[in-house]
Amino acid sequence: MSTDTKLTIQLQYASPSIESSILATASTALIKKWVKSCTQSAGTITLRFVNAAEGKKLNGAFRNKDYATNVLTFPYKHSQNLIEADIIFCLPVIQKEAKEQGKQLKAHLAHLIVHGCLHAQGYDHENSKDALKMESLETTLLQKLGFSDPYLAQ
Repeated sequence: MSTDTKLTIQLQYASPSIESSILATASTALIKKWVKSCTQSAGTITLRFVNAAEGKKLNGAFRNKDYATNVLTFPYKHSQNLIEADIIFCLPVIQKEAKEQGKQLKAHLAHLIVHGCLHAQGYDHENSKDALKMESLETTLLQKLGFSDPYLAQ
């Protein structure tokens, strides 16, 4: 990454309770480190942490799904050198998944942040070949951050 590229990372919280829950799990600096570890482009990425009602509303409006999901990525611009995206994280869903999967919340959150950032850069998992490529990259990036393979526990 060259020194003249600048990635702006904005964090938004739907409520003070969501903000305190997230920050009890991972600091702002750590969250930004996770984003930078998997995003080499300049631009702006906004991470918004929401409750189940907002998560369900957004998933319904943009994916026609009547439930809250863990992460929604809205890529606006993506090229080799520029990225613009909003990534929405539904905290109650993430907490429930971590508990059900026997994962630490911090590890699951890191995984979903990496996952969302890769979606913002054009990666997807719509077919098995693309899914394998994306999962392999996620695993490599997470291991570099000190986390285990998120797909082993499933």
